[in-house]
Amino acid sequence: MAAFDRSLVVGPSSSTGRWREYTVLSRQLKQAGLLGRRRGWYVARISLNLALLAAGVAAFVVVGASWWQLLVAAYLAVVATQLTFVGHDAGHRQIFRGRRANDLVGLAHGNLLVGISFGWWVHNAHHTNPNDEDLDPDIGIAVLAFTAAQARGKHGLARVIARSQAWLFFPLLLLEAGHLHVASVKAIAKGGGRANLIEGLLLGVHLTIYVTALVLILTPAQALAFVVVQQGLFGLYLGCAFAPNHKGMPTLTQGDQLDFLRRQVLTSRNVAGSRLVDWLLGGLNYQIEHHLFPTMPRPNLRRAQPLVRDFCRHHDLPYTEATLIGSYTQALRHLHTMSAPLRTAA
Repeated sequence: MAAFDRSLVVGPSSSTGRWREYTVLSRQLKQAGLLGRRRGWYVARISLNLALLAAGVAAFVVVGASWWQLLVAAYLAVVATQLTFVGHDAGHRQIFRGRRANDLVGLAHGNLLVGISFGWWVHNAHHTNPNDEDLDPDIGIAVLAFTAAQARGKHGLARVIARSQAWLFFPLLLLEAGHLHVASVKAIAKGGGRANLIEGLLLGVHLTIYVTALVLILTPAQALAFVVVQQGLFGLYLGCAFAPNHKGMPTLTQGDQLDFLRRQVLTSRNVAGSRLVDWLLGGLNYQIEHHLFPTMPRPNLRRAQPLVRDFCRHHDLPYTEATLIGSYTQALRHLHTMSAPLRTAA
């Protein structure tokens, strides 16, 4: 786990002054025009994604009942992840200023096109308390231990999996899409109201179209293989995009009194790379900037990075950045270290 300088933990007396630091940074980015909306960029990106989806659907129809469909399944897994990135942006209101327009984009991308509940998936609880072992749902995964306390609390099958979690991490991501779909259905079934009804209907439309296409075009064996490949790679790709962001960074508890600026910077890791990395990770590689300013449009994150990095250095704040492979290495090393007590006990 990354080293945690306890001197950065602040009490109530100094928190006001340090909130002023964040205000100064926010003002700098606003003056640079980086908090404004980029509707033209999003129109182009959404149009491109829809064109890629249309090409995938056309290929699915043309290829027909053939095992070559597994290549189409892999292609559509990539497209589905790119669509999910746009839904993520909409959830943070990066596309429009108003909630309604963002929600419409999010529902179209999440529920209708990908089959994930947009309302359930919006992860604001994570952004409020990143890497907080008590409050962050993203590190409250049943089969993984991100802290020593979580490792000691594992029992049964979860304990067996957590014991080898570093080796099983990527294979487990193959099941992530299935988890997201099931959790979405459960959330909608438990909910109520007009918004929940709309989510359920859109999810139903997605499932109906998906299953009907498989039944009409593929043999049963091919359909099963198609689902396994497409959903498995979708979950793997999506998980790999989110995994480098916080795994292996310091974990906090409710007793750690950190101001907003330090809470976000200390628990986040950026991934260095080219514009190809930006595309592959959907802008999540600028995790520090994204957590500090979650409503900032994705294309502005790259431009904001030098300002944020210099600001952190000026205020003696560790600005963590690694290569893509390096970030995975750090995350896996942390998982392996946290599960060590389970292997010793065995």
